[in-house]
Amino acid sequence: MRLWVLLSLLLLHETLQNVTGQPAKSKRPKEPGENKIKPANKKMKPKLPKLKERESSDSSTKSQSIMIQVMDKGRFQKPAATLSLPAGQSIELRCKGNKIGWSYPSYLDTFKDSRLSIKQLDRYGQLILTNSTAADSGEYSCWLLLCNGYSCKKDESKTGSTYIFFTDKGELFVPTSSYFEIVYLNPDKPAVIPCRVTIPSAKVTLHREFPAEEIKTDGTNIIYDVKKGFIYQHPTSDHIGVVYCRAESQGAPQISIKYQLLYVEVPSGPPSTTIVASSNKAEGGDNVNVLCIVLGEPDIEVEFSWKYPGEEYERPAIIQDSWRLINRGIGHTTRISKSVIAIEDFETIDAGNYICTAQNLRGQTTVATRVELT
Repeated sequence: MRLWVLLSLLLLHETLQNVTGQPAKSKRPKEPGENKIKPANKKMKPKLPKLKERESSDSSTKSQSIMIQVMDKGRFQKPAATLSLPAGQSIELRCKGNKIGWSYPSYLDTFKDSRLSIKQLDRYGQLILTNSTAADSGEYSCWLLLCNGYSCKKDESKTGSTYIFFTDKGELFVPTSSYFEIVYLNPDKPAVIPCRVTIPSAKVTLHREFPAEEIKTDGTNIIYDVKKGFIYQHPTSDHIGVVYCRAESQGAPQISIKYQLLYVEVPSGPPSTTIVASSNKAEGGDNVNVLCIVLGEPDIEVEFSWKYPGEEYERPAIIQDSWRLINRGIGHTTRISKSVIAIEDFETIDAGNYICTAQNLRGQTTVATRVELT
């Protein structure tokens, strides 16, 4: 009996030790940790990405388009990157801002088309085009202008644009004012055959007139952009000739105007300039001409300026500028630009250095020659 009692007391003592010992070692330290750390992690982790999402949405809002399209019944919507509207339909675009700049197909400016109206209101700029035609197809864009007095610059973060196809089954190609265009092939920049269409789903192919054949687009060297036309990525002299485009869309095919492709022999860059005098030694009373010549790209204009000895004495001089295109082999075209300064009745103050500066969009070149009085 005593033995049984002793064993019972020992078992009861061990059980009490286990019950009172475990909470002290495991449950009490974990409970505070679980209540403070784990729930805190559960609350903080979802919040951090939400804050980042808000920040990213805010930043995307800053670069979002400021353009809206006015629909019927006073509704508004943000225009898509491209719109297809039937020719004849009017369109109104608005861009948010107190001073807005606009860009649209250039011929609307050339002919001062009364169908186009642009106004600046207090809170937005407004563009309205009525009685649209297939020729109105193109890029319409706007931007906020940041002005300081009379000086304004474009705010690149607040812009908007949409390309509008004014569809017309009778005019698959966007009409142009000419029946023949020259496209210059420059070896260091892409060349564009601008046969744009009014229906984006139209099937368009490129053809050579002679020998009569279709020019395949491989997606690498020659590609088609529905907003621009066919693009020669790396033009060469092998591409010269007369080409045209053919379009088809649920009906009889249509042919574009023809394009003469001419290869540019002179590489792009600052003017390649030469200066020469009719004589580097003149006698008193002679007439002296100094000629400045630039060979350059056919479509790049050149501006000339002169410095000459008699300039500081207000000595009269006759300056004439001219240019023309010259063919240097089949399909190779170069623009020759000239500037001539003429000094009549040469005298002592006319002796010295004649300096010609030729400038184009890519830089300038200065050359000089000396004329002496004998």
